[in-house]
Amino acid sequence: MRIDWAALLRAGVRGAGLRVAEFWALTPAELMMILGRGEAAPMTRDRLEALLQAFPDPDRGKDRGRDE
Repeated sequence: MRIDWAALLRAGVRGAGLRVAEFWALTPAELMMILGRGEAAPMTRDRLEALLQAFPDPDRGKDRGRDE
C-alpha cells in the first residue's frame, strides 16, 4: 500500500490548518481523526485489560516510593 504523503500534507496544512511541524508530530490515528476519516474506539474495561496483557508494566504493583 502506497501512502500519498503530499495529499495528506495538503489536507493537514490547507484543510485542517496545521503547521508542517504539527502535521509531522501527529500519529496516523490523530491525523485521521482531524481529517474526519476515522474514529477512536472507546476505552472499555475489556480493551484496557487487553492492552495491559499485550504491554505489561514490569513495575506494576511495586512500591515506587510514593506516600499513598
